[in-house]
Amino acid sequence: MKVKKITQEFIIKEENKPFDSCHASTLIQTADGIVVAAWFGGSREKGPDVDIWVSRRVDGQWEAPRVAARVWGTAMWNPVLFQKLDGTILLFFKVGATIPAWKTYFAESYDGGVTFTAPRELVPGDETGGRGPVKNKPIRLKDGTVLAPASLEGEIWDAFVDISTDDCATWEMSSLVPVRRAGTDSRVMHRPYDRLLLFGKGVIQPTLWQDHAGEVHMLLRSTGSRIFRSDSADGGRTWCTAYDTGIYNNNSGIDLACMQNGDLVLVYNPRENLPGTFNGPRTPLTVAASKDNGDTFTDLLDLETGEGAYCYPAVICGDRNEILITYTWQRMNIVFCRLEYED
Repeated sequence: MKVKKITQEFIIKEENKPFDSCHASTLIQTADGIVVAAWFGGSREKGPDVDIWVSRRVDGQWEAPRVAARVWGTAMWNPVLFQKLDGTILLFFKVGATIPAWKTYFAESYDGGVTFTAPRELVPGDETGGRGPVKNKPIRLKDGTVLAPASLEGEIWDAFVDISTDDCATWEMSSLVPVRRAGTDSRVMHRPYDRLLLFGKGVIQPTLWQDHAGEVHMLLRSTGSRIFRSDSADGGRTWCTAYDTGIYNNNSGIDLACMQNGDLVLVYNPRENLPGTFNGPRTPLTVAASKDNGDTFTDLLDLETGEGAYCYPAVICGDRNEILITYTWQRMNIVFCRLEYED
């Protein structure tokens, strides 16, 4: 695959910036070509003044951001956009002062992302802290089933998918992804290699795809200094033990999209954790591709290489051999990229 950068631009203009900090973007493209992006923004992450913001790219220009969802007095996190079969836009997001206490809410838009309904709880009464998509977009399987990549963040980290067979009306949890945790001592730097062993808390924030044979796969953010993977032969209900792909990652968000030709496009920070820690600098931000169903990836280009934090990408397959990406720029803005690719 060859890619060419066509557009790389800030979504938020300084004169239209109603918050100090923003993070965790998501995007979709509607049937008429409009790109809708959302993120959380406020004084700081975890702040009680954080809202979910949205903007639309119409005729090549981003509209001024506006509040799409607000729950007064508590932090909001990690919006995820998805479209139902009838074109309704769903906006999922998390609400809660701490991650283990998250509840998942959603709102709907019937006018292409211009307005959204009042937020409602996705799974009323849920106390797990992790229902519905946690960062990355759901996918729709060939049989119409929707899988939402989900995870739990307590003393240990675990991943699963939420499954809907009625176009996002109701949800059922899959089994947790099995993880062989080798320990939480980040000082252990030299050890015999075992692709099934994972040091640290575990795995979160899956990104999903379905292959031509119908099997479902996920790549996972981990505390193990690598991207991990798990596979499912039963439509996402059960998963194999997570295993190390060998791809460097610094415990930062990743995302992946399956192109129309079956190629996979991964956006990630290709950095190992710093010695003695479970994280590392969130730069550079790189686009990679796989032509063998995720067995290997080849880096294509860097979106950012400077010092700072360029992270938490979202990527989708756009119109006409396009790759559409958003990501966090220094916690100060959201960047939109449009790439063209050739087979």
